Amino acid sequence: MTSDRSRVAEGRRAGPLILTEDVELLDDLLRLCAAAGAEPEVHHSVPERKGSWEDAPMVLVGDDAAARCRGATRRRGVMLVGRDQDDPGVWRRAVEIGADCVLRLPDAESWLVDRIADAAEGVGRPALTVGVIGGRGGAGASTLACALAVTAARAGRRTMLIDGDPLGGGLDVLLGGEQAEGRRWPDFAASKGRVAGGALEESLPRLHELRVLSWDRGDSVVVQPEAMRSVLAAARRRGGVVVVDLPRRVDEAMAEALAQLDMGLLVVPAELRAVAAAGRVASMVGMVLRDLRVVVRGPYAAGLDEQWIAAALGLPLAGELPLEAGLSEAQDGGAPPGSRARGPLAAFCTAFWERALAGDGSVTS
Repeated sequence: MTSDRSRVAEGRRAGPLILTEDVELLDDLLRLCAAAGAEPEVHHSVPERKGSWEDAPMVLVGDDAAARCRGATRRRGVMLVGRDQDDPGVWRRAVEIGADCVLRLPDAESWLVDRIADAAEGVGRPALTVGVIGGRGGAGASTLACALAVTAARAGRRTMLIDGDPLGGGLDVLLGGEQAEGRRWPDFAASKGRVAGGALEESLPRLHELRVLSWDRGDSVVVQPEAMRSVLAAARRRGGVVVVDLPRRVDEAMAEALAQLDMGLLVVPAELRAVAAAGRVASMVGMVLRDLRVVVRGPYAAGLDEQWIAAALGLPLAGELPLEAGLSEAQDGGAPPGSRARGPLAAFCTAFWERALAGDGSVTS
């Protein structure tokens, strides 16, 4: 018999199979599923309907139902759940039903919410997450971040662009979508705990086939470190690629962002003062992010080239950012950076993604 409380609610993702007749335990598990944004299927014992036990993303077996689950097909993702901290027979029952682990509530609630959400979202390979930061003001980091996101989305990859710089003017403006409906950073700035990846993606403005988390036009808000950590973790769980436009100052929120990056790109104009400024930025960023690479932007001052600049900064060279005629005019007309599929900027970004996603970790030119 399936509980009426297990009916799929609008906007919820399929959740675990719950097996229990313990009303109090069931209420606890339903509450945890709700916190994870998942709607479970509830039975008193192994369901007779073929496939329900085998196909559920995970199975939560209450202590009271363990005996009724003996003989069920062995599978991964079975967890024995109860509240008695001193039950000596719990491990024997777990072995009998092939459980992966034993959970005692309320101690394991936070961990279980994360696992339920992971299972409901079908977590696979996390997104390749790339941060872009300017070596000095006006280096072109936001332009590169947008172009990377636009080219990734055009290639059919699930793409999220996150604007981590509250003073940058808003990446939604650069993408021509400042009026687009969807949530902005002020809606997440004080978030604590887990953010569901699917709900995050669906709530954001969709521009040029990618999802964008940017700032609104209201008063400045402070993104708490916990919010930055939760939002980026949710974005990464969706897979594909995530591009983060980073500010040049390292505060607690930025440190949380840096900690979740797979690599960083430091955009450095080819002039001596920019190289000196970029050295200070690299020193701060490098305390958190190990994989930081240089993208050099011309025109070049006399005596400088991209190899010299990379060597001066002590960082590997990711490439030379090409000049693209008419880029500013195109942006004024609503065309974002990288939108010209045959343009040099799009070609640079396409080549970057091909190397970065090749599986060998190499993104150097």
